[in-house]
Amino acid sequence: MPYILGIETSCDETAAAVVENGRHILSNIVNSQIDIHRLFGGVVPEVASRKHVENIGLVVEKAIAGSGLTMADLDAVAVTNRPGLIGALLVGLSFAKAFAYGLNIPLITVNHLYGHIYANIIEHPHIEFPAICLVVSGGHTSLLLMENESDYQLIGETLDDAAGEAFDKVARFLGLGYPGGPAIQKAAESGQPGRYSLPRVFLNRSDLDFSFSGLKTAVMNQWRKAQQRGEAHVNDMAAEFQRALVEVLVEKTMEAAKRYKAQSIIMSGGVAANSLLRELMMSRGQESGRPVYYPSLSLCTDNAVMIAGAAYPMFVQGRFAPLNVNAQASL
Repeated sequence: MPYILGIETSCDETAAAVVENGRHILSNIVNSQIDIHRLFGGVVPEVASRKHVENIGLVVEKAIAGSGLTMADLDAVAVTNRPGLIGALLVGLSFAKAFAYGLNIPLITVNHLYGHIYANIIEHPHIEFPAICLVVSGGHTSLLLMENESDYQLIGETLDDAAGEAFDKVARFLGLGYPGGPAIQKAAESGQPGRYSLPRVFLNRSDLDFSFSGLKTAVMNQWRKAQQRGEAHVNDMAAEFQRALVEVLVEKTMEAAKRYKAQSIIMSGGVAANSLLRELMMSRGQESGRPVYYPSLSLCTDNAVMIAGAAYPMFVQGRFAPLNVNAQASL
């Protein structure tokens, strides 16, 4: 049973974890930069890269110590090399290359999105396929058809802003803070959707693509008009925005499940932690007779457990990366 060290630095979390046999989590260390980037209202790439340089050595050391193993026990090192902030990716990849070279163990590079998907495989080993997977985070909103654990086909994606990006931008505009997802959700708990009327974008189209830029613009326009009328209620706007965005995610996912005769529905990524999204998707899943799976909250956001887990099938198949492999900012 191989022990794989995972490293994740694609955005603003410096993370390392040790996973046994692709499923058994031995350690999971995440150093978040949220408090730093909150000052700027969003992630500053240069700041993120510098903080990764400062933190990665200690984070990896803690992950190995917390696993109860030594460096000599590790069978491979897995690292995110795509997609993400290029400077941040290079920090993790460079460290992983040196680590693999120094220990003379294989290097495995992992697609960040596949990592998010694999978080479900770790916690839900009995998912029935084919399945529709909604990957929804700050940088990505995609629908995938999965024939099995490692066979993915892109069937829909955002044409502009990702869902998490829309959360961040609207939260900043409304003065609710960063990160936007939790801030909008908290405000929405005290709000009433329906006071404002926001569009459910792209639901009238037959494709499975998303677009959230227009929804974001609609929020800004209606909010300015409401302020002029003296009818600006921030919690109600947050509630309507959250519901408008979530309903599109749910409807598109359910349409994909119906179209491709999926047995299961999977959600992954940071926005999969949203309570309204979970509630509505579970409800619609029950109506259609399809189970809905999503990771625990700690595995929704960026972490290295999912990277080490996703690397396991590649380890078994001998799909190792050369030491001159590069990072890729986009897919």
